[in-house]
Amino acid sequence: MFAEQIERPASLVVPVITLYEVFRKVLRDRGEHLALRIVAHMQQGRVAGVDAPLALKAATLNMPLADSLIYATAQAHGATLWTQDAQFEGLAGVRYLPKAG
Repeated sequence: MFAEQIERPASLVVPVITLYEVFRKVLRDRGEHLALRIVAHMQQGRVAGVDAPLALKAATLNMPLADSLIYATAQAHGATLWTQDAQFEGLAGVRYLPKAG
């Protein structure tokens, strides 16, 4: 689904909070070795931290904390947000792909 984007890590903007979320989920579900491999790949992209303007923009979005930071980061970088999270469906700049199954 996301293979084409993931295979070009230099073109990715990776919100720092997604490193946390992905590492935590994979660590819990599949173990540390795979979690470390995945976040190492993610870090080949441009990891975007949270600064004051981004935090304030995220606070205006009326979304849960992590979602608001992810969406605000995508907007700040003019990036397309690729997601399977229905929370983002219909938002500008979002490519929502529902989970199979």
